[in-house]
Amino acid sequence: MADESTDTSQTVAAGQLRAFIERIERLEEEKANIAEDIRQVYSEAKGTGFDVPAIRQIVKLRKADQAEREEAEALLDLYKAALGMV
Repeated sequence: MADESTDTSQTVAAGQLRAFIERIERLEEEKANIAEDIRQVYSEAKGTGFDVPAIRQIVKLRKADQAEREEAEALLDLYKAALGMV
């Protein structure tokens, strides 16, 4: 009987593992679809005449909170000053 409960627990564990893997696979597929949608939006913006690298930078800055943005800008200003760019 011990073998039967071990088999059952292994079957349950295998089922759980399969469910996790299938969920991950579905999410990876969704992620790929979303990435393609994002590429299309950037392409549309470029076709309209917008500068895509600048848009990417703005998106990156908007993800950061105010303190992180200020710190990054201060560091950039410091480096530019050190290189005589300001």
